[in-house]
Amino acid sequence: MLDTGLKILIVASEVAPFAKTGGLADVAGSLPKALAVQGNDVRVVLPRYRPIGDYRTVTDFPVQVGRRKDTCIVRQSRIEAKYPGGMKEVPVYFVDNYHYFDRERFYGYEDDAERFAFFNLSVIPLCDALGFRPDIIHLNDWQSGFVPLLLRIRARHDTVWNEVATVFTVHNLQYQGRFPRETLALLGLGDEYFTPGGVEYYGDVSFMKAGLLFSDVIGTVSQTYAKEIQTPEFGEGLDGVLRKRGSDLYGIVNGINYHEYDPSSDPRVYRTYDSRDLDGKRENKHALQRELGLNISDEPLVGMVSRLADQKGLDILLKAIPEVLGRRLQFVLLGSGDGRYEEAFRSVAASYPERVSVTTGFNGILAQRIYAGSDMFLMPSRFEPCGLGQLIAMRYGSIPIARRTGGIADTVSDYDASTGTGTGFLFNRYSAEGLLAALDRALEKYADRQVWNHIVKQAMESDFSWNKSAAMYTEVYMEAMARRGRVERPA
Repeated sequence: MLDTGLKILIVASEVAPFAKTGGLADVAGSLPKALAVQGNDVRVVLPRYRPIGDYRTVTDFPVQVGRRKDTCIVRQSRIEAKYPGGMKEVPVYFVDNYHYFDRERFYGYEDDAERFAFFNLSVIPLCDALGFRPDIIHLNDWQSGFVPLLLRIRARHDTVWNEVATVFTVHNLQYQGRFPRETLALLGLGDEYFTPGGVEYYGDVSFMKAGLLFSDVIGTVSQTYAKEIQTPEFGEGLDGVLRKRGSDLYGIVNGINYHEYDPSSDPRVYRTYDSRDLDGKRENKHALQRELGLNISDEPLVGMVSRLADQKGLDILLKAIPEVLGRRLQFVLLGSGDGRYEEAFRSVAASYPERVSVTTGFNGILAQRIYAGSDMFLMPSRFEPCGLGQLIAMRYGSIPIARRTGGIADTVSDYDASTGTGTGFLFNRYSAEGLLAALDRALEKYADRQVWNHIVKQAMESDFSWNKSAAMYTEVYMEAMARRGRVERPA
């Protein structure tokens, strides 16, 4: 066992608060802080996209991408990790190259294969340039998937890198980074890797498959999702690879930042409150209704903050919406994504202007006000690797009505009237009927204010802070290091 903390490099394509499109950024921005507070030397690496400012230049070095040699400019900023005893700083390094990353969007360009080949190829030389030899390199999603293989190749002629362990976390297996065969040449790799047992995937090169094959340990963001992705239904064609590596696969539920998401101090909500002051939550509800032009009422307010995508169960929600709105309730939606869903929900709002509010786009302040002002929070997901919405909702006393899948199954306990325990109302079958049945169960309990307030308090007092998750990640890091012979295998 090591006498000091671990040296950890976290590599991700987006990190809050610098760059964010989804939950990956929240994890990559929050986990390092929790690990640092626990005494580890943690550093973070991501690309420097155009919107990112406030940094200083540290160094630069050449990177060979196929036949093209480009310069990697290293910029530096920091994340502050606050804790009761003080504050620690987590260094954040930006891999910068104007040709690849000086763009408004993070992804979705024709040359994404080359852009993220450059990113992968920069990680190990970055460590050299900084004089930082990590114990663990923690990769996240397809955008960093080739780093474990590149590390093993480097270790063939520089054996000290043999001691560096890799953990590859799958945040969403649906996004795999599939590109033409020529991508291997960009990475300086030969065709010997383009096989069904290698990184070939239905005629393409898969960054995700590379991460799954060559990392020491694989992680994903909930225990249930770790099981689900080993099945054909959820495995996205990679279930065979994941079953073969099943003994190396761990599920750790994401946490949330309890300093940022705290209803007792959140400046974004209308009025602060806690689990002992549910009158404050009621005031938030009425203020939200007023802001969105809904009737001021104590009838149930169902909220939803979501990407508008097939994954999120919007098809069954739209099928159920006539019956949902046949109940005595109000519905508030904030989200953006697929244009057909945006149009469909705007049409619903136009038909029920005093009972339905739909806001498309991103609005962080409104999101927090929906969490604080809603009584119930809807997540009818087709699949949900972890999900942060239900964690934030429970923290703010909004009770999840959700499908029992992935991280939802691991974080929301179905209410049991016989014991009085539970923090939400779950359904199993992916259908409009299943959604409606869970909603009706919730509405029945909402009618009894004593019972409902008991459920709300249980949800608000659940612990999904990053401290618990970070401790579990440390165990996985030690397991990965054991594979490299650095430590004894943990119990």
